[in-house]
Amino acid sequence: MDQEISYDFSAALEISTNKLWGAHFAVPQWITSALLEDSEDRRVICLLNGTQEFQCAMLHRGDGSFLVAVNKKIRDKFKLKEGSLLQVSLRKDHSEYGLPMPEELEELLAQDAEGKRFFAALTPGKIRTLLYIVGQPKTSDTRLKRALAIVEHLKQNTGKINYRQLNEDMKKMNLP
Repeated sequence: MDQEISYDFSAALEISTNKLWGAHFAVPQWITSALLEDSEDRRVICLLNGTQEFQCAMLHRGDGSFLVAVNKKIRDKFKLKEGSLLQVSLRKDHSEYGLPMPEELEELLAQDAEGKRFFAALTPGKIRTLLYIVGQPKTSDTRLKRALAIVEHLKQNTGKINYRQLNEDMKKMNLP
């Protein structure tokens, strides 16, 4: 499937009944069929209302249909509430990880073979979680501190992640 093909539709924002995400919109069956035609990879790039683009996954609803979660940050930015009508454009995400690789982490992994080996051995979901953790801060200094904490954590734990300990490790990196 050509990565430039976008599928456009309208959907209403729904409030989720589970504890994993706060709100979502349904993806029409014909679009999920088209996006999943060549592979089972559910990673997509979503454009909301022509302005907010983000990488995400189409999530199984449990009844054969799919949805896309809309996080609180995006909902707040665009003042989206239950029932808000969304103009949605979805296209296949062909990126390596499904989230952008922060420059600070990329450079660190290029310099640390052991850290890179442990990072590359993680599941795609764990990699995305770590990319998200590193990529969130606005300053390069904070992103670098988080990247350092993550790489050191992977090396100290032979590639395993203890998120509680990782959180403590990141807090220690910010101490004077």
